[in-house]
Amino acid sequence: MIKSPFIGRHLELKTLRRRIEEIERLGDGLAVAIRGRRQVGKSRLVEHFCQTSGIPHAFFQADQGNSPVQSMIDLLDAVRDSDLPGADDLPRVTPNSWHETFRLLSLAIPDDVPSILVIDELPWLFQQDSRLEGVLQTEWDRRLKNKPLLLVLVGSDLHMMKAFLGYDRPFYGRADSMVVQPLNPMEVGTITELTGSDALDAHLITGGFPGLCRTWTPGTAPEDYVADQCEFPESPLFTIGAQMVSSEFPSPDQTRRVLTAIGHGSRTFKNIATAAGAGPASPVSSGSLTPVLHRLVEKGAVAADEPVSTVRSNAGRLYRIADSYLRLYLSTLVDSHADARRGRSDLAFGRFQRQWRSWRGRAIEPLVREALVRAGADDGFPWPAATHVGGWWPRNFDPEIDLVGVDRESGANQVFYTGSVKWLGTPFGRLDFAELMKGSARVPGAEPGATGLAVVSLSGVEDGVAADLVWGAEQVLAAWTT
Repeated sequence: MIKSPFIGRHLELKTLRRRIEEIERLGDGLAVAIRGRRQVGKSRLVEHFCQTSGIPHAFFQADQGNSPVQSMIDLLDAVRDSDLPGADDLPRVTPNSWHETFRLLSLAIPDDVPSILVIDELPWLFQQDSRLEGVLQTEWDRRLKNKPLLLVLVGSDLHMMKAFLGYDRPFYGRADSMVVQPLNPMEVGTITELTGSDALDAHLITGGFPGLCRTWTPGTAPEDYVADQCEFPESPLFTIGAQMVSSEFPSPDQTRRVLTAIGHGSRTFKNIATAAGAGPASPVSSGSLTPVLHRLVEKGAVAADEPVSTVRSNAGRLYRIADSYLRLYLSTLVDSHADARRGRSDLAFGRFQRQWRSWRGRAIEPLVREALVRAGADDGFPWPAATHVGGWWPRNFDPEIDLVGVDRESGANQVFYTGSVKWLGTPFGRLDFAELMKGSARVPGAEPGATGLAVVSLSGVEDGVAADLVWGAEQVLAAWTT
C-alpha cells in the first residue's frame, strides 16, 4: 500500500528540526509536548519527522484501557523493535514499576549521538496510573535529559495536555509546547486538487483533518464527494465523527446533550439550556450548564465567541462547535449516517443537500475572520493594525455584524472596519449594504464615514456597493499563501 504524500506542516517540522540541532549543539536532552484534536494528524506528523530525520528513534503508542503493567511491557517492546543503538541489548524482563521501566529504557538510548523517543497518547497512560506524572519528571531529571534525546510526548486530550505543562504540575518548565492544528484551506485544496470556493467547501466538510482529506478523489466537486460517501455507511465521513464523539464523550450524559444542542445550531446560553433539557418547560439549570460549557471550551470542542468592540458588552457569548467537520457531523451527518445504514443513500444525501447551503453560510464566518487577520500582513491590506477580527451583537441579537476588525481581542482601543459575510448564490446587494451601514453605526467604537466597510461574498456584489474591501472565495483562500 502506497502512502499518500505528506503535505503541509512546514512550521511544525522546522520547529522539531531546530530542537534536534539544539541537542546536537549542546549535548543535552529536550522534551516537546504536542497536543491537538483527534484525527488532526499529530501521529503522522511525528512519524514523518522521525522517518525523515535520519536519527535513531522509538515510537510507542499507548492503548486506552490497558493496565499500567501492560503499558510498561508494550513501551519496552516498542523500544526493542526500534533502531535505537542499544535496543537489541535491552533485557527481556517484566518491569515492576514505571521507575524500573524508564531505567531499562534508558539503556537503549545512546550517550553520544542524538535519538528520539515518542510516547503517543500520553493522557491514556496518566489515566491508568496517576503517579506516572511524578515518575516521568523524576526520570527525566535523573536520566533522560542527560542524554542527547528528543522526548516527544503526544496527546489528544487538549485540556489534560495543557494542564500537564502547568506551573503546579511535576513536569512544569521541562517541555516546550506545540499545538497541531488541522490543515489549512490551501493545503486541503492541494490534496483535493480544488480551488476557490470548492477548496473552501472541502475544508468545511473535512475540517482540515488529514484522514478525511485523503479519502477525497482529487478533483471531485464537494457535493459529489458527499454523494459518493453516502453510498457507504462505513465511510470515514461518518465514522470519524462517531469515533470523535464516543472517544471524547464516552457516556451519553448531559455533556453529550449539550454538545449535540450546539451542533444542531443552538448558540445562546438560553437556547442551549432548552435544547439540552427535557423541553422548554424543563431546561438545563444554569448551575449545571455553566460547568459543562466551560469543560467543552477547555477541551477545544466548543468555541465561545464574545461581541467585539471598544466597549465591554454584557450581550452574552455565542457558542459553536469549534471545528467545522464535527459541526457538520452533529448537525447533519449523524442523521445521514442512519439513513445510509438503512441502505437509503438517497435520503442521506438529500438530508445533506437541504441543509448544506444555509449551514455553509454560517460555518464560513470563522474561516473568513481568520483569513482577514492573516491578510493584515500583506502590503495591500487597508487595515494592517487590525490584528483581531470578531463579530458584534447587542442583547437582542439585532443586528448581528459578522466582521469587526480591532487592534486587539480584549479591551480594543479602535475599530478599524466592520463588515458582512454573504455566502449564498446571490450577490451582495445595495439593500444588504444599507443594512450593513445601519448596523455598523451601532457598534461601539465604529464611526460612520471613518470606519471602513468590508464585504465578503461568494457571488460578488451589485453595482453601487461602495465597500472599502470586497472579497470573494479566491481572496479568502489566498490568505493562506503567505
